[in-house]
Amino acid sequence: MPVRPPAPARPLLRGLGSWASVAWFLVPALVLFLVFVLAPIAVAVHTSFFKWGGIGPMDDFVGFENYARLFADQVFLGDMGRGLYLIVLSITVQLPFALFTAVLLNQRLRGRAVYRMLFFAPYILSEVVTAVLFTMIFLPGDGMADHLAGALGLEALQGKWLAEPSTVMPTLFVVMTWKYFGFHMMLFLAGLQSIPREILEAASIDGAGAWQRFRYVTLPLLGPTIRISVFLSVIGAIQLFDLVWVMTAGGPNHSSETMAISMFQFGFKRYQVGYASAISVVLFMISLVFSLFYQRYVLRRDLSGAVTTGGGR
Repeated sequence: MPVRPPAPARPLLRGLGSWASVAWFLVPALVLFLVFVLAPIAVAVHTSFFKWGGIGPMDDFVGFENYARLFADQVFLGDMGRGLYLIVLSITVQLPFALFTAVLLNQRLRGRAVYRMLFFAPYILSEVVTAVLFTMIFLPGDGMADHLAGALGLEALQGKWLAEPSTVMPTLFVVMTWKYFGFHMMLFLAGLQSIPREILEAASIDGAGAWQRFRYVTLPLLGPTIRISVFLSVIGAIQLFDLVWVMTAGGPNHSSETMAISMFQFGFKRYQVGYASAISVVLFMISLVFSLFYQRYVLRRDLSGAVTTGGGR
């Protein structure tokens, strides 16, 4: 029988070359991810098991004592409750308002490009600039909000916007809505403009009114955009820090404090780095668990088929 010659090595070398090209582009990103994401998480988890002030060696191992103290702290439990409060308001008020505005600006209105720019402009501002601006607006006595409340006959609100526990969180939510709703509005606008007009025209020919077209055609086709917007709103509310820190620093009497602010207070103000690390780990775990759950059970339909294996199978 004739001896079959060995296969040429060119395909193997070509395969090795392609893997080398992949590694050339992938390794720098993996190094950055390891140094700036995974390593800080590992350090925070390690530090959370110690009673440490941030200076000197970590030699006072306390195990899960920081976590036990954390979940027995009424202030931290209140921080979690305030985060849930912002999440609920963001989903039930901010996002519907952004969706309504997007639907309105998707119509043929005179000057709609100007309106889009004006509504999106606050999102471009940094959180610190926004916080300083609204601190001046809600300034007791001389602020614009007090003058407007007096003109509307709401003198009971004057001077209380950021000074009373009963009004500080609604006030902060108003600022959050002003800052972020334009971003969600643009997401919804992009989703609306991706819906084929032929579908809406077919529904109109079949006798569907404006509300029926929105309810049974536009809203279902806008589902992926809405789900992404909800995800971003929840994660943003959980990790809210700089806007609240500049405006209230968590006051008065912890009534506007968030988990991120509590972590900053203990880590950089009270020098209880071990306890602050425990807060950061809990904050990370809440965000991670929610992200995995949301991707598994909510975004599953949107992500199906987006990731393929070799050969497109």
